[in-house]
Amino acid sequence: MTGTTGAAEPDRSAEARTAITADSPVRVNRLGYLPDGPKRATFVNSASQPLSWQLRNASGQTVASGSTTPRGTDAASGDATHLVDFSSYTGTGSGYVLAVSGQNSPSFDIRADLYNTLRSDAMAFFYHQRSGTPIEASLVGSAYARPAGHLGVAPNKGDTRVPCQAGVCDYTLDVRGGWYDAGDQGKYVVNGGISTWLLVNSYDRAARAGNGAALGDSTLRIPERGNNTPDVLDEARWELEFLLRMQVPDGRPYAGMAFHKIHDAQWTALPTRPEQDAQPRELHRPSTAATLNLAATAAQCARVYAPYDAGFASRCLTAARKAWAAAKANPGVIAPDSDGTGGGAYGDGRVSDEFYWAAAELYAATGEGAFRDAVTSSSWHTASDAFTSFGFGWADTAALGRLTLATVPGALPASDVTRLRSSVVSAADGYLDSMSGQGYPAPIPVSAYVWGSNSQVTDNALVMAVAYELTGQRRYRDGALESMDYLLGRNALGLSYVTGYGTQYARNQHHRFWARQYDASLPNPPAGSLAGGPNSALQDPVAQQRLGGCKPAACYIDDIGSYSTNEVAINWNAPLAWLAAFAAERPRTA
Repeated sequence: MTGTTGAAEPDRSAEARTAITADSPVRVNRLGYLPDGPKRATFVNSASQPLSWQLRNASGQTVASGSTTPRGTDAASGDATHLVDFSSYTGTGSGYVLAVSGQNSPSFDIRADLYNTLRSDAMAFFYHQRSGTPIEASLVGSAYARPAGHLGVAPNKGDTRVPCQAGVCDYTLDVRGGWYDAGDQGKYVVNGGISTWLLVNSYDRAARAGNGAALGDSTLRIPERGNNTPDVLDEARWELEFLLRMQVPDGRPYAGMAFHKIHDAQWTALPTRPEQDAQPRELHRPSTAATLNLAATAAQCARVYAPYDAGFASRCLTAARKAWAAAKANPGVIAPDSDGTGGGAYGDGRVSDEFYWAAAELYAATGEGAFRDAVTSSSWHTASDAFTSFGFGWADTAALGRLTLATVPGALPASDVTRLRSSVVSAADGYLDSMSGQGYPAPIPVSAYVWGSNSQVTDNALVMAVAYELTGQRRYRDGALESMDYLLGRNALGLSYVTGYGTQYARNQHHRFWARQYDASLPNPPAGSLAGGPNSALQDPVAQQRLGGCKPAACYIDDIGSYSTNEVAINWNAPLAWLAAFAAERPRTA
C-alpha cells in the first residue's frame, strides 16, 4: 500500500491524465465468455422499451438475436442500462460482436480455454514481485528482468541485516525474500499473510476438486519448476520463508511474535527500481495481528505442504505453535494507524478475527482439542457478520477461518459443519441478490467502491465459488463468472482492469518499476496485473484533480500517480489468481 511520495511528478501525457471514457455503450467482458457460462452484457441507453440485439460472428453472420430488458438507472454509475442476455448461445470462436440498436461492442471470444492464460499470468505476478532474487529474463522477458533487490548490495541498505525502529529492538534480523507488497517495496506480514493463504488455498481447493494438476509442477514460469512440488506452492513458499524470518527470535522480548512490517524509512520516489533503493530499511514493532497471520499461514503450510516437503511442513507447524502462544501471551499489541511514513500503516485495532482464523488453521492442521476449543469458544464461530457485503480482507479475516472449517475435513460436530457451510452459501446468496439489482453486476454494494474495490469484487466472487463447491448449484458459478465479466470490461468505464486482457485495459498502475508512464525505458505492468479499481473517496491528488463529481463506480483513472484507484497489490492479485484458476476449470457434469 502506497501513500504520497512527496516527490515532484514528471511530465505526463494528457491522455494518461484524462478520466476514462468508454469506447462503446455496449459493455461486455472484453476478453470473452465461456461456452457453458453466463453470457450477459450491459447496454447504456435511456429507452424504457426493449431494444433489439444481434450477436454476430467474425464473418458478420448473425448467430443469435433477441431483445434487451430495460433495467433503469444503475445506482453505482448513474447510467440508464439494459440487460442483454445471450447465454443460450453455446457456439465458439473469436471476433464476436454484440450489436444493440445500431451500436457495436468491442470484439470478444467465446471459448472453453478463455481463462487458461490468465490463470498463469495472475499467478506470475508474484514472481515479478519477489524481493531478494534476480528476476530472470528467461522467465519473464528482457523488459521485466532486473537484478535482485534488497540483498545488502549498495545502494540498498537491506534486507539482510535490518535494524528496528528506534526503541523497538537492539538487534538486526535477516528478513530477505518475500514479495514486495504493492507499488512500493515494503513487506508487510498482515498483507503477506492473507495473500499467501489465498495462493495456498487456491491449490487446496483445486486439489479437492480433482484439478490440482492445473496448478501443479511446471505450470508456472518460476525458477523452482520441475521440483515435483506444485508451482503455486513453490511461489507461496517464497513469501512463507520471509514470514518465518519475521518471527522474533527466542530469548528476545516478545519472542515468538512477528514484526509487523519492514520497509523504507522514508517514501521513495517514482520510479525507483528495487536494486536502486538507497533508503535505510527498518523493522517495525511486533503486533498481535501480524503474529496471528504468521500462526494461520504457517499452520496452513503444515497441512498442505506435508506431502511435498515434510521437513518444511514441520518447521511451519513449530513456528505456528510458537506464534499462537506468543499471541495468547500478548493479545493487545496493536499496530497503530499513525505508523505510515515510508510504507503503509496496516493498522488493525481488532484482532479477535485473527485469533479465530489462526485457531481454525491450527485445528485443521493438528486436530487438537485445545485449538478446537479456541474455535468453538470464539464469538466469530457463530457470528452473523463473518461474511460482509464489503468482503474479507487483511484486517477482516474471520471469513478465512470459516472457509477453512467449511471445506477441510475435521472433527467438528456435524451440526457445526452444516451451520458453517450454510453461512458460506447464505453469504453467496446475498452477493447474488446484490448483483441482481445492478446495471453492471458486481458482488459489492454502492458503498463498497473504496480503495482496492476490485479486490472486494474478487473476494466475494471467491465465496460464491466456494458455495458452488459445497452445493454444486450453477448459479454460484455463474455469479463468480459474472464478477470476472465486471473486472474484464462489463463495467461503468468499459475497461478491463486486468493488464493485457481485453482490447482496452489498465496499463499505468502505480508501481516503482513498472513505470513506463514516467520513464519510457521501463515497462508497463505485466499481463495479469489487477488495478485497484474505483474509489469514491478520491484519496490521491490525481484522482482529486481529475475525477471530481464522479459516480462511485466511475471513480477510477488509469494514471500512475493515482495510487488510491490504480495501484497493484499482492492481496488484490491473489484473489484474482484464485478466481482465474476456478474459472478455467470445467464445471461438474452431474
